[in-house]
Amino acid sequence: MSVLEQFRLDGRVALVTGGTKGLGRSMATGFVEAGAQVVVVSRHANEAVAVAEELAVHGGTRCAGYAADVTDPAQVEGLVARVLAEFGQVDVLVNNAGINLRGPIEALDVESFDAVQAVNVRGPWLMCRALASHFKARRYGRVINIGSMLSVVGMADRTPYATSKGALLQMTRVLALEWAPYGITVNAMLPGPFATEMNLPILDNPEIYQSFVARIPLGRWGELEEIQGLALFLASDASSFVTGAALTVDGGYTVW
Repeated sequence: MSVLEQFRLDGRVALVTGGTKGLGRSMATGFVEAGAQVVVVSRHANEAVAVAEELAVHGGTRCAGYAADVTDPAQVEGLVARVLAEFGQVDVLVNNAGINLRGPIEALDVESFDAVQAVNVRGPWLMCRALASHFKARRYGRVINIGSMLSVVGMADRTPYATSKGALLQMTRVLALEWAPYGITVNAMLPGPFATEMNLPILDNPEIYQSFVARIPLGRWGELEEIQGLALFLASDASSFVTGAALTVDGGYTVW
């Protein structure tokens, strides 16, 4: 197999949570361009179906969009059962669904903190648990957890989000050890500033935006397409000897 062929995803099925917007949609687009069948998951069925239809036209592969709340064990189990029934397999799981609530700790209530942990930590844990037996039986799986640069560095007014992304990185490392004997790889991508819907509060504040840019060695925010290369690498056979890794996509932010 040539080096470029190692990056192909022909015959693979990728499941992307939070796959209708921002980084999730960009990664899903990259997967279909590499030949994968893609399932996008959102809390909103109409959005998931619409994006799946666009992906299918764009990439020429079979795609589907399903609604599920990744914090609900019953919905997660139902989602996985449906995908396996209709596609027969899942080769790549991207745990991308996430939320961010900002503010000083004394201004945040417990419910806000718990909501972030539920989506950003409980959700990936439930998705991995639901697919564990399938991955092990096939002795194959590529799990990509979408952490953040805040998995490894701190930032004021981000206690819920940074806590959740730090936990997700540790989950990645533990599962990498747990599943290595089965040939399953588990890695984390740690994006920095990208122009996503989640980051609108920063994008809409010129002063805060410029303070971010000043700390990025490459001098700019990331473009959505710039997440695709690393995602494809981790989803493909090209990364077969990579597991438990935390790979930043942040323009050098965490180098400081």
